[in-house]
Amino acid sequence: MKVTIKKQNEKTLVTLEGRIDTTNADQFQHDIAPLMEDECPNIDIDCTGMTYTSSQGLRMFLLLQKSVMAHQGTMVMRNMDSRVKEVFDITGFSNIITIL
Repeated sequence: MKVTIKKQNEKTLVTLEGRIDTTNADQFQHDIAPLMEDECPNIDIDCTGMTYTSSQGLRMFLLLQKSVMAHQGTMVMRNMDSRVKEVFDITGFSNIITIL
């Protein structure tokens, strides 16, 4: 899993590549932790390169979404692979997180 985070104007752009699973979930949590501390988060996550997420990855996305909402921000996930999107749909996460 590779996570790239860049600030651009009022937005934080996050690019995900690879798999989020039990072997790297702790690193993923560490990588996105600063996003949860942002006072006014507007996060745009590009999932073009994300090929898989386990339940631990889903948990991190949920924690990030809750943090963003608590700070009156926005979070959008884009360009999600259809197989990954299916996981979000089956678990109901696509009703919680904006996926474009």
